[in-house]
Amino acid sequence: MPRQPTPHQFDLFSNQPAAKTPQVPPWQALPEGTRQRLTKLMVRLILDHVDGNRVAQREDADHDA
Repeated sequence: MPRQPTPHQFDLFSNQPAAKTPQVPPWQALPEGTRQRLTKLMVRLILDHVDGNRVAQREDADHDA
């Protein structure tokens, strides 16, 4: 059974837009400053996630020794 998104959450994997979900504006329609800020935040999120995985891998390796 597919997961049903909450009304305030976008379903990124749906191929059918939900009638109640507000539409996301096209990237190009966002102001330049907003696009730059969002890009920086996404890069930070991705890098923090990668760093977190590295820390977890090192901690797992320490437990194996």
